[in-house]
Amino acid sequence: MRLVHVLIPIGRLEDVLDELDDEGIDYAVSEEIGRGEYEAQVSFPLPTSAVEPVLTRLRNVGLEEDGYTIVVTAETVVSKRFSETKKKYTDLSLSRAELVSRAEDMAPPLSTFVVMTIVSAVVATTGLLSNSAAVIIGAMIIAPVMGPAISASVGSVLYEPKLFRRGVGLQVLGVLLAIASGLVFSLLVKETLLVPPGFNPIEVPQVQERLTPNILSLVLAVGAGVAAVFSLTRGVSSVLVGAMIAVALVPPAATVGIGIAWDAPLAILEAGTLLLVNILAVNLVALSLLWVSGYRPVAEGDAGYARKRTIQLLGIITFALLVLGVVLSGVTLLSIADAQFKENLNDEIADVLSQQRYQNVQLVEVHIDVSPVQGLLFSEEPEVTILVDSPGGVPPSGLAEAIRTTIKEEQGYDVIVLIEAVDASRPADDEATMTERVTVPAGPVAS
Repeated sequence: MRLVHVLIPIGRLEDVLDELDDEGIDYAVSEEIGRGEYEAQVSFPLPTSAVEPVLTRLRNVGLEEDGYTIVVTAETVVSKRFSETKKKYTDLSLSRAELVSRAEDMAPPLSTFVVMTIVSAVVATTGLLSNSAAVIIGAMIIAPVMGPAISASVGSVLYEPKLFRRGVGLQVLGVLLAIASGLVFSLLVKETLLVPPGFNPIEVPQVQERLTPNILSLVLAVGAGVAAVFSLTRGVSSVLVGAMIAVALVPPAATVGIGIAWDAPLAILEAGTLLLVNILAVNLVALSLLWVSGYRPVAEGDAGYARKRTIQLLGIITFALLVLGVVLSGVTLLSIADAQFKENLNDEIADVLSQQRYQNVQLVEVHIDVSPVQGLLFSEEPEVTILVDSPGGVPPSGLAEAIRTTIKEEQGYDVIVLIEAVDASRPADDEATMTERVTVPAGPVAS
């Protein structure tokens, strides 16, 4: 419920009161003595969804479009006439003026936005590297990402250029800050050895979740956009919705920073694609729902400009999403191929080691330094490192070549095979380690 206070220009009081009586709205009139151009102040309670249509009717009979109007939340209204008015307005949407006000409030001051974005990105990076979902959720709660996305959409639909520019600018700044914060913190962790030597963040489950984007990833972004618009227009709490949008944006941005820090081009591509898709999807849904909900500029002369800008934005975002959808599908297929290679690799290594001549050799660990998919995308030589337990810590003769040949025959990939052997039967301080390396033969690499 809302309580509306308006100042009535001289000569318009009777017309305004007639409109309120026609609507069956209770009101109170008091004399206005502070400003010479107004003759009275009228206060009246309204259901939330009645504010916009009632103010529009009053403007049509002389209430100034940019005149003195205050709309505040009313806790309780005791009135028979108000109950009748409430039955006529079942929709819960906010008025245009309230929509703009809420959108402005949701986008925090620049200094607050910068600090909270950096903190949330650093915390999210910590959660990703430590594989802690709880820490990531904590980062999402403090991330100030909902306001800018909503501000840009409201600014476009209601033709509020300043609000639109601020929303877009904060979104761009937020993404860059989140990536940079994730990068700087990841480099700090890496260089100060806060993680074990040889630590590979790409293998952490929470990071991997952001490295397997697919079409289903759109569901989160679309749901976040829908929830954001309903949270805004229905005047309900935006804290949980903001956290939902942050889940779609901050962890992927932090993952891009992690990928840069650990020089993982495929991870950067996958997380970056997911990040862009989520940003565009949230904005597309917010724009579409606000427009479909009937929100238009207060000034009729601005309606055409707003319509043109909104259609242009919807077209640009849709086109970008289609392009990224193709990329997303390609990344999905490459990820499937990469996962399939890894899944088959252990079986092929086990088949080779099951041969009689390798009966004293035990597989310890398999590490894919560069997968065939990475090699294809980034012109790197595919490389697989295999650690085995072998008598004397000596790699069995021909094992690397046998494994390389099997991979080539079974999967069609030429890869570099590196065999590292240890002798677990020796004391730890006398453990022997030797290496055998078999490279890709000269000539074109098979695909």
